[in-house]
Amino acid sequence: MPNFLYPLPIALVAGLIALPIAIHLINLMRHRKVQWAAMEFLLLSQKRNHTWIMLKQLLLLLLRIAAIAAAVMMVTQPILQNKLGSLFGGSKLHHIVLLDDSFSMSDQWADTTAFDEAKKFVLRLGKQAAQQPARQEFTLLRFSQAAHPARGTQADLAGETVDNDEFPKKLDQTLQAMHVSQLAVGPAEALKAATQTIGDGGEANYVVFLVSDFRSKDWAPAKELQKLLHKLNDARAKVQLINCVDEARPNLAITALRPGRGTRAAGVPLQMEVTIHNYGATPATNVSVRLEEQGTQRPAIEIDKIDPGRSATRQFEVRAQTAGQRRISAYLPADPVMVDNSRHTVIDFPTGVPVLIIDGGLKAGTLRDSDGLFLESALAPPGPVPTGLRPQVEPPRFLDDHPLDEFEAIYVCNVDRLPLDAVDKLTKFVEAGGGVAFFVGDQSRADFLNQLYADGKGLFPAPLEAPVPLLVDQSAKQPDLQITDHPIFRIFSGENNPFIKMVNIEKYFAVKKGWKPPEGSATTVIAGVRNGAPLVIDKKMGDGRVLAFLTTAGPRWNNWGRDNPSYVVAMQELQNYLAAGKQTDPSRQVGVPLEIAVDTQKYQPQVEFLTPAEGTADKIVVKAEPQDSGPAKATLNDTDASGIYEVQLTGNDNTQEVIDVAYNVDAAEGDLNIVTQEQLAAELSDVAYEYHRAGDLYFDSKDMQGFNLSESLLYVLIALLVGEQLLAYSASYHPARLRGAS
Repeated sequence: MPNFLYPLPIALVAGLIALPIAIHLINLMRHRKVQWAAMEFLLLSQKRNHTWIMLKQLLLLLLRIAAIAAAVMMVTQPILQNKLGSLFGGSKLHHIVLLDDSFSMSDQWADTTAFDEAKKFVLRLGKQAAQQPARQEFTLLRFSQAAHPARGTQADLAGETVDNDEFPKKLDQTLQAMHVSQLAVGPAEALKAATQTIGDGGEANYVVFLVSDFRSKDWAPAKELQKLLHKLNDARAKVQLINCVDEARPNLAITALRPGRGTRAAGVPLQMEVTIHNYGATPATNVSVRLEEQGTQRPAIEIDKIDPGRSATRQFEVRAQTAGQRRISAYLPADPVMVDNSRHTVIDFPTGVPVLIIDGGLKAGTLRDSDGLFLESALAPPGPVPTGLRPQVEPPRFLDDHPLDEFEAIYVCNVDRLPLDAVDKLTKFVEAGGGVAFFVGDQSRADFLNQLYADGKGLFPAPLEAPVPLLVDQSAKQPDLQITDHPIFRIFSGENNPFIKMVNIEKYFAVKKGWKPPEGSATTVIAGVRNGAPLVIDKKMGDGRVLAFLTTAGPRWNNWGRDNPSYVVAMQELQNYLAAGKQTDPSRQVGVPLEIAVDTQKYQPQVEFLTPAEGTADKIVVKAEPQDSGPAKATLNDTDASGIYEVQLTGNDNTQEVIDVAYNVDAAEGDLNIVTQEQLAAELSDVAYEYHRAGDLYFDSKDMQGFNLSESLLYVLIALLVGEQLLAYSASYHPARLRGAS
């Protein structure tokens, strides 16, 4: 279907074409009959040639109609579209450009980036669209805008009318203001926005340009994207996939910077871990990781080699001499993608970490052979070296009316039973990430602990029968305590740790006969006695974990806590293991809103945020809003930059409190492996689309406009007029000329 540069009104065109028909009908009007002999002869001759005469008249009429139609077509200048030009055809055309601005588009080579190539393509497309005669609209939507849940979908250009003069300038200005985001967003949300814009298609013709780098992580597999592209096909939209990169370049990324297992407290050394991943196809050698603590440079970490597709993790120690937050950052040298070469974290070092010990031997504040005191001395031994732990020994009734959230770990020693409310509080504590360790004793009752077991669904990890003695091994070939490679006992592995072999177990609780941890369950036996019976059982529950020691914490059923150095080490490792569920990585991912709880009885509702984004030195003030439950919250939605965010709270007495929060990018976006055109065709085998490389697809004005039929119509019109004259002469009456006439 051709386009027309100068379309005429339908009524005018119909009137011009009807003109020769009207003239023909007027000529056929009957006149008054006059008898005339010579005319009678002519009428008789006419009857004999009636069919031939009517055919000539009809052909003459058609030629005159065709001549007028050709003249009208010449005035409108019809254009026959070619393949690329068909993208701009139709009575109304809507271009929807989905522009990938995820940080993998910062992929750099030579003097350009993938995002630069994408913007060049979009500008060429917009300039050519402005040269086309059809009525057009233009929508430009970045991936980051489509995928931002807090702000909603916001197109940079939404249904913008395309004209010859203003539109290219506006598009150029819009593109120049754009920069690659630090978000890891795929095309799914942008395609969803496009399907919503198009709906069922309507009267307009739609062309969707997906301008991206087509990384394997987004397109292999592509089941969700395939469904979305099908919806565009169903709405009769043309799909154009525009690839902005030519090859996959090697890239290193810091995928983790986090504290290791250990107590986070002032004066206590804490092991930090930094992990580097090699997304390239060749080994990375002599990798230097630069470290900073509180803005001060630390000795760098050197990694000899990282194989392709593999990670390397190295540790370094941090020790905060005073309580408070400490900023820690790691940096890599420059490579094709810079955003994932840095990572930040903020670690809070309090003066001490509270630990709760529930001791069944404590009755009304008196001591009766307390196991809790042995645990207390192991977790916070006297001496010049602090552990950072503040153990608190309490009787079982403490659980009734005290909150547990402040504790990282809870130890329950030698209790006969607990109220149901206390059991429920302990269960919720574990499911929320806390750790609980049970130690049995002479007051422990199998029936109560089996209620806690609840056929494997409860808090206690195993069903018990009764306490039994461990018979003496006269040969003494095996130690009483048999350990596994569990984090609690890993430090004792090997032949260089003889103290663990000196532990004697005299008595323990036997599990029910035939019990074993169910296959594939979250329950494991991590230590036993020499006869093969379980002694220490670990169960993961929710976000936390529960351990059951089937012997005493104090030296009554064993000699472990009496003058054996391995006891203190094991209890310290136990504490680290139990607390790990609450010691999560404190950093957050860019794009996630920053919510700060504000106690309005203590602080003013206005909260000031200082972001790490370049050029944003001014603070953003957000008012804390009341919530249906809990304290008021101040929310900062603009968290699209990685780095350290400062949150300033002002007390009702005008004192200032600053909270640092670290934000990091999703390092997986640094995987620059691309999906090939053949792989893409296999993933989208039943989707109608066209695939182009951004640098290869140039829009030529003449090619886009197609072939103008006006000149051809001129020759057709001349032929029609000549034919009309010849046929008119043939169809009319001409008397024979007299011979000899002068």
